[in-house]
Amino acid sequence: VQLQASGGGLVQAGGSLRLSCAASGDTFSDYVMAWFRQAPGKEREFVATINTYGDRPYYADSVKSRFTISRDNAKNTAYLQMNSLKPEDTAVYSCAASSHMGSTWAGEYGYWGQGTLVTVSS
Repeated sequence: VQLQASGGGLVQAGGSLRLSCAASGDTFSDYVMAWFRQAPGKEREFVATINTYGDRPYYADSVKSRFTISRDNAKNTAYLQMNSLKPEDTAVYSCAASSHMGSTWAGEYGYWGQGTLVTVSS
C-alpha cells in the first residue's frame, strides 16, 4: 500500500489542524493505521493508532484528549484531527500502515507515508 500524508502547516498555539493520509494500491480496510511524529533532534515517537474498523483508537498520553485519529475506509483515508496545539507538537508527522496488529512500536508498521511538517508557534 502507498501512503500520502498532507495537511501540515504553520499554526499558532491553541489552534487546530487536520492531517490526512490517503492510501492506494491495496485494500485500505485491511490495514491498521497510525501516526508518528519526529521533532527536530528527537527520536520518532508514536502519536495514535486505529484498528481496521475504525472503532478502537489509541493515543499517546501526550496527545490524549487533544488529538483524534479516524479513518474512512470508503475513501481510503486516515485522519488526525489536532486541537489545542502546543509548540511541543511541532514535528514532521508521518502516517503508517500495518497488515498485522496495531502497536506503538514503529517497527510493526511496514508502510510509511512521506511525512508532513506541522509547526506550532507560541
